[in-house]
Amino acid sequence: MNYVTELRRQLHQIPEIGFELPKTLSFVKSELDSIGVEYTEKFGKSSVVATLNPEKDHFTIGIRADMDALPITEKTGVLYKSKHKGVMHACGHDAHTAILLDTVRRLFEIKDQITCRVKFIFQPAEEAMGGAEPMCKDGVMDDIDIIIALHVDPNLHTGTVGIVEGPINANSTGFFVDFYGKSVHVANQQMGIDAIAMAVKAYNAFELCVVKEVAAQEPCIFNVGEFLAKGGRNVISNRTTLNCTLRTWKDETSERLMSRFEDIVKAVAKESGGKARLTVSQHYPFVINDKAVTDKVIKACEKTEAVNNITDYQRTMGGEDVAFFLRSKPGCVFRLGVRNEQKDCVYSFHTNKFNLDEDALQIGSDIFCQFVLDNMR
Repeated sequence: MNYVTELRRQLHQIPEIGFELPKTLSFVKSELDSIGVEYTEKFGKSSVVATLNPEKDHFTIGIRADMDALPITEKTGVLYKSKHKGVMHACGHDAHTAILLDTVRRLFEIKDQITCRVKFIFQPAEEAMGGAEPMCKDGVMDDIDIIIALHVDPNLHTGTVGIVEGPINANSTGFFVDFYGKSVHVANQQMGIDAIAMAVKAYNAFELCVVKEVAAQEPCIFNVGEFLAKGGRNVISNRTTLNCTLRTWKDETSERLMSRFEDIVKAVAKESGGKARLTVSQHYPFVINDKAVTDKVIKACEKTEAVNNITDYQRTMGGEDVAFFLRSKPGCVFRLGVRNEQKDCVYSFHTNKFNLDEDALQIGSDIFCQFVLDNMR
């Protein structure tokens, strides 16, 4: 078993969520210590940023990997399955971290041949809380000139790279809507204020707003993933919470709809005599691949022997907080194919059977290393 595969399997067994990554961070730092590269934890929370050739500050290439997992119970049946109950690397971030560690190791071995500085960004909390933004606010991108990243993709076969310049995904805004009413026995319903009824009114108004106020040609998704209420069958509920997401392809559409949702929430609460609050919990702008950097990644892929197909990657409605890095400096995110029917690596992200073809891991670090060698100054 090669180094990068062993890393991935060890990481796969210790999945952790959000910013709470003690075992993952310990593992990453231990590997960096073994390699001999210096690193810092000063950016954001629960991150590690390693630096190769810190003294060569005339030009810096950044490479990013996310580390967090998902609250999913694994059902892959692999020998190296998750040891943490109810938590799983169901989106491939274990692979991203392993690939970046392998890239650090390989470049460190030839560091005297590398004529620029390289910063390796190990980021927490991509899945829900947004670990990239606080790292950017703390200045992680200040001395980086260009940045690249990858995401494994079970829709692309091993050996295939998906890449395209320009916007590649959607704005993703997560928000909660809380309604506060007045609880009474259902026999005296006229004396209460029904929080469930308020939430239903708002939900219907949100849906109608998206259908009637967004052009049919414009991609837009609104979804309520959770509807939580307190009460009982014979009690008027005094509290409900809607856990929502909004996905669009335009900044102005996201801003306009969120403003309209605020207006709807206030109007529903006022009409019903209750109170309400809309709270944005997470916002990821869409990722924009810089043309020049994208062209450089394509050239690196063309030089990578195991890459047998480079295809245009179609824009999706997915969210990804790597956007904060790429909106700070020119960069590119590409998709690394990990699909292999013979190995049963066919299941989608965020499912309990997601797994990936480990033969793709080496391809990922090959591309990263080639990119550095091609673009160092």
